[in-house]
Amino acid sequence: MKIIITLTAALLAPLALLAQEKKGPYESDFDLPGSRAEVYKTIGDVKLKIYIYEPKGHKAGADRPAIVFFFGGGWTGGTPKQFQEHCRYLASKGMVAMAADYRVASRQGTKPFHCVRDGKSAVRWIRQNAKRLGVDPNRVAAGGGSAGAHVAASTSTLPKHDEPGEDMMISSVPNAVVLYNPVLITAEAKGLKTFGGDRLERLKKRLGVEDPTTLSPYHNIRKGLPSSLVIHGRGDTTVPFLTAEMFVKQSVKAGLRSELDGYDDMPHGFFNLGRYDNKMFLATVTRMHEFLKSLGYVKGKPTVDRFLKRLAKGK
Repeated sequence: MKIIITLTAALLAPLALLAQEKKGPYESDFDLPGSRAEVYKTIGDVKLKIYIYEPKGHKAGADRPAIVFFFGGGWTGGTPKQFQEHCRYLASKGMVAMAADYRVASRQGTKPFHCVRDGKSAVRWIRQNAKRLGVDPNRVAAGGGSAGAHVAASTSTLPKHDEPGEDMMISSVPNAVVLYNPVLITAEAKGLKTFGGDRLERLKKRLGVEDPTTLSPYHNIRKGLPSSLVIHGRGDTTVPFLTAEMFVKQSVKAGLRSELDGYDDMPHGFFNLGRYDNKMFLATVTRMHEFLKSLGYVKGKPTVDRFLKRLAKGK
């Protein structure tokens, strides 16, 4: 018996959105207080920026662990601002934390495989500039939420969809991933009929690839992949909790370190700052801290509660 899993329109956005391509040159310019921005990728007339939060007193050659976050928005919209407070918190704990822009349908008329290419480019750029950025190239993590978590998971699992022309001698695979309500299955799988009926055909068009398994982290699990933490709401109707369970189960079966943290009754996006009186932000960032600490990326006890108090005071 097959289990039917469906995703809502939040991720299966109408193809008409692809007609909203922005004309002329594009350079991201989002306001992320406390960060500095650099262009990590230029493709055609598009310049994509990465917003960097550094620990106090940070200098080039410091050899610190780093993380880059990718925002959610159904591969269609969203901004790097979604993870600015995650970055600020981790920078306060000694990491170089970054939030990357990437191409989306509403701004560049792109498809999800372009998003994955940009995610891989961002990881590669961090390693390529590690010494100048003060980053340890062997301790580069990736994170994200929803479609952005798909991008992060894809950097860690997919052997295809690197940007043509980049230096393939520099790895685009992070050393660890933190995934908030991620899209992890984008094709039919044994025991799962992820989209069913004509939905699968629509998804192939939406993804922009003939074979959806090439963009499906679940279908590319194998030995030697990075450690992963999956944070997911059990009440998520946009990306069902079962998909996260299947991903983690398959990862563990392959001998990987993969952890799933489920939250009862919580819907899609529950972890975002400003929801549930920030109780879920507190819980999930604390869990992220513990995971990163186990890898040696941060030290000490989580202090997310104190961080939130400072944030409330505008500090």
